[in-house]
This record gives sequence, structure tokens and C-alpha cells, in this order.
Amino acid sequence: MIRVRQNFALNSPLNIQAAIDSEFAKLRLRVKPGSRIAIGVGSRGISHLSEIVAEVIGQLRGIGAKPFIIPAMGSHGGATPEGQRGVLASYGITEATMGVPIHDSLEVKQIGVTADQLPVFCSIEALAADGILLINRIKPHTDFIGTLGSGLIKMSVIGLGKRTGATTMHIAAMQLGYEHVIRSMARIVIQNAPVMGGIAILENQFHDTARIVALDRDEMETAESVLLIEAKSLMPLLPFDEIDLLIIDAIGKNISGAGLDPMVVNRSIHGYSSLPMRGDRTAPFIRRILVRDLTPQTHGNAIGIGMADATTTRLTRAIDAKATNINALTALTPQAAKLPIAFDTDQEAIERLLASLPLGNMESARIVRIADTLSLVEMDVSESILSAMPSQANLIVLSAASNMLFDSNGNLV
Repeated sequence: MIRVRQNFALNSPLNIQAAIDSEFAKLRLRVKPGSRIAIGVGSRGISHLSEIVAEVIGQLRGIGAKPFIIPAMGSHGGATPEGQRGVLASYGITEATMGVPIHDSLEVKQIGVTADQLPVFCSIEALAADGILLINRIKPHTDFIGTLGSGLIKMSVIGLGKRTGATTMHIAAMQLGYEHVIRSMARIVIQNAPVMGGIAILENQFHDTARIVALDRDEMETAESVLLIEAKSLMPLLPFDEIDLLIIDAIGKNISGAGLDPMVVNRSIHGYSSLPMRGDRTAPFIRRILVRDLTPQTHGNAIGIGMADATTTRLTRAIDAKATNINALTALTPQAAKLPIAFDTDQEAIERLLASLPLGNMESARIVRIADTLSLVEMDVSESILSAMPSQANLIVLSAASNMLFDSNGNLV
């Protein structure tokens, strides 16, 4: 195995305080002194999230407003107030650290219907506020490809809609299409709830904050589509055409809504083919995936494990079945929660998976090991995959080749 680094352009770190101070001017006129402002915060592992939330709170207080936080994360955290508080706490967002209350009720109220006669729901805590401000990262969606992704518009429907709204949206999306349903429901939310706008976050290939943009409620829908194009261009991907075995150290809700990003592994949360023949399948074509662990921040939610061919018994022991099942059923993706074969050690898992492939020589196996599907700057790759690449111009070799190392328990070091 050889350690390599993708040759992404380095940019200067963003001054988050200055960026929010500058951008917040677009929203100031919507905030009145003494008004109660609900800040919607989700379950994604966004870099500098607690700092961004704290800066937004500071801006609102500077105007004389009274901000509070609501978990805007649909059915995540086991669809319980305590679970959703726990998700926020894992990102450093608590009442003590932020200095504001967290209103965690999952109760919702219907606020209208779409042209397709779909009911639209919103958090009663958010509706009781004088204004709602959403904070989320703009990123391609894990379930569909279009001009809308994961961001403020989706959060207004699923996040503010809590489990009820999330379930309603997913059921309708299976019949009418994700983007159509999310956009039509979001318009009802923006029309009938006191949404002021949102803080859109873009991250670069290093999973660091690249840009922060404040969007007024009237421009959220159109402006987010433009930001999605930029977000796609910044998204890191695997630079290989074919991989025999992809080893992922950890998956979790903080990494992706699907646990591991389907756009990175080129597998669907609704199922995949394990046939080792490529045929006409697009790149990256990955024959086998091993997932070793869950992130601590996912709190046992193992959604996405169904996209793996094998895992470890230590991962299966860490699963919160209730949280995983609620999330998978709410999103109508039961395949994403199915458990693959589990092995007691990493070494056995790797050996067995390679043996399940028609490889003439094990040493020729094209293997890649990554920390998670967000962290794709540096990775370990086998000599064979590196030598097979037509050009290594986009990869910087960081180490000499060495054997894959296991500890005394048979697990990767």
C-alpha cells in the first residue's frame, strides 16, 4: 500500500466571523428588536458548525432579537427530542455553549397543501417564532440528481417538518419525484411560515468552509440552484476508474445523509448489483466495499451499511437498531439498513472479500482505503491501482510501498 494525496488547489482559510458579518446585511431588515428567532440546525457534520451557529446568534443578539435553536433534522436522532439534542451536542451545540434555549419538540402543524394536494407540515416551535433562520450546507443530494440538492430548501421541508414532514415528503417523492415534491412543499413553507431566509455553507475538497452565503427568503429557491453548481465543483471524488476493494474506516450521519455518500461509491441506497463484471457500469466501478466502523457522531445510526458487501462484528455491536430503522423507514430506503456479512477482524474481512473476486493474483488487487466518503484528500492505495493509472498527475505520492499492517487482534492500524 502507498499513501497518496489528491492534488487539490489550496485556498486561504475563510474568516467565518467576517463572512457572516458581511452576509448578514441581507437579513437585517427582516429582524426586529425583541423578536423571537428560531435557528434551524441539522444533523450533518459541517465543519465549524458550532462557530457558525454562534456567530449567527451574535448577529441576532446585536440587533436586539431573542434567538433560540430548534433541531431541524427530520427523523434523525431516533426521532426523539433527547436524541436530537444529543446529535447537536456532539457538534458542540448545547444551551450552555450557545447561550440560548434549544426547543426540541417534534410536534408539527399542517400549514397548507401543494398543487398536488400534498399536506405540508412545520414545527410548532418554529411557527411560534417571529422568524425562522435555517443553517445548512449545500451539497448534491444522495437520493437523486437534479438542480436541487441537500441544503436550505430541503431543510425547510424535512428539517422543519420533523418526522411527520419527512415521511410525507419521501412517500410523495416516490410517486412524483424528489425535486418536484421538495420544491413544491418548500414554497408552501416559505409562504405560510415566518421563514426569513438562511445561511448557506459551501465546503471545499478538504471538508473545510469555502464560502458562506446569506439568502433572503425570496431568493432561496433560485439562488440555491446556482450554489449547488459551485458545490458540485468543490466536491471530492475517488480518482480511480475501477476498484476491486474499497475499505471505508467509518460511516455515519455526520458524513452523509446516507451514511456514506452514494455519489462517491457509485452505489444506490435502494440496492446495487454485486456482479464483479463491469459491463457498461460507470466509474468508479467498485466490486467490493468493506465498512469497518461507525463514527461516534452517528450515535449508532448505521444507515448506509446496506451499500457495503461486508463489515465487522464490532460495527454491528455499535448499531442502534431503532435509530437506524426509523431513519431508513422514514426515507423509504430499507435496503440502506440491511446488514452485510460481518467478520470478527479486518484481516479476515479483506481476505474473504478478495477471495470472492475472480482475481488471478491477489497481489494484483486494486485496493483503496479511505477514512470516510468526506475525507478524500489523502488515502492508501495498492501498488497495482497506482501503476494502472494512465496518469498520476493529480496524485502526489507521500510514502514508499509497504505491506498492509494489522495489530495483534487482526485489525488495520
